[in-house]
Amino acid sequence: MKIHIPTPLRTYTGGKETVSVSGSTVNGALDQLTTEYPELKPNLFTADGKLRSFVNLYLNEDDIRYLPAKEDSPTAESDELTIIPSIAGGCCR
Repeated sequence: MKIHIPTPLRTYTGGKETVSVSGSTVNGALDQLTTEYPELKPNLFTADGKLRSFVNLYLNEDDIRYLPAKEDSPTAESDELTIIPSIAGGCCR
């Protein structure tokens, strides 16, 4: 499957926008991604191994938070996983 890497995290993938991995689940794909690019792991996961709350994952067009199996959702070779970090901020006077 292909994993699309957001611009702020491409530093950890050697500038690659897309990385190809195998994995039968979303977790399996992320595990392979962070094994291949270990500097990504602390940006995606907490110290206890949970996906950070500000990291949004889309399996094809579906937000994994709303899939029945969430991170354990099965994947196929033709699937695409998109990592989208939440963006917050703004300014007040």
